Amino acid sequence: MQNPATDARPRYRERLAPSLWLLVTVAVAGPMVSLVFVPIGSTIALVLGAAVSALLVIGFIAATPVVSVEGTELRAGRAHIDVSFLGHPLALTGADARDARGPGLPARGWHLIRGGIDGVVVVPNIDPDDPIDAWTISTRTPDRLAAAIRRAQG
Repeated sequence: MQNPATDARPRYRERLAPSLWLLVTVAVAGPMVSLVFVPIGSTIALVLGAAVSALLVIGFIAATPVVSVEGTELRAGRAHIDVSFLGHPLALTGADARDARGPGLPARGWHLIRGGIDGVVVVPNIDPDDPIDAWTISTRTPDRLAAAIRRAQG
C-alpha cells in the first residue's frame, strides 16, 4: 500500500529584500570606516572599509523576512498560521495599500510591513481563540499572495 503524497511544495514564496537604494545607503558606511583608519594606513583603511560594506550588505540581505504559503500554512517572517483560521484575503496597492499600512492598520493585528514595498495583503483572522484581528503583510505581488492563500484554503 502506498502512502498518499502530500503537496508540500511552496505555492508562494517571496523574500522581502531591501531596495537597492537602502543597500547603497548601508554600503556608504564602508568609506566612513575607511576614513577613520586612514591615519593607521591606507591599505588597512581600504580593506576594513570594503569588509564593513560587504558585511553590512550581506547582513541586510540575510536578515530579510520571507513570506510563503506552503501546504496549508502561511508564513510571514517568523510567524505562521494555518490558513483554515484565516478569512478572505484582500490584495491592496496604491492608496488603498497606504491606508492599510497607516490609519487602517489594525491595532491588534500581526504586521509584517517593509518600506519600499507598495503592495499589501490583509487577511482577517477568524480564530475566536486568537487575540489577533488580522494579518497585514507587505508583498511586491499582492494578487499572487492572495491567490495562493485562497488556493491553500481549498
